Amino acid sequence: MIDDAHMKKAMQAYIDHFNRADHAAIAGLYADDATVEDPVGSPVKTGKDAIAAFYKMAVSTGARLKLAAPIRGSHGNAAAMVFEVQLNMPEGEAVIRVIDVMTFNDAGQFSSMKAYWSRSDMVVLSGPGATKS
Repeated sequence: MIDDAHMKKAMQAYIDHFNRADHAAIAGLYADDATVEDPVGSPVKTGKDAIAAFYKMAVSTGARLKLAAPIRGSHGNAAAMVFEVQLNMPEGEAVIRVIDVMTFNDAGQFSSMKAYWSRSDMVVLSGPGATKS
């Protein structure tokens, strides 16, 4: 079984690769038969080709990820992180608050990723759709 330090390092690499818009490096963190469900309840992307295409689209939006708390490991093969997706949308500058849970295979690659967020986790900060406080 892989250790806690490896899981945290891989998840930090995910954030770093995303913020460099390196979809190929993100896909490289995944096993060949991995799955991505982002957000949970949407169609599951299965396999490296589908995952690479998903991240190519995601990084092309100019979105950036910012950790909101330390990455959390486990006593098993999963880890989680809480972060914000910062992006520009037609409604204005927005933040989506997300929790990602990754499972790992014995080789230390992501075997699955599930992103937990919904429309109510998105806040428009500025622009025509800004939330009034």
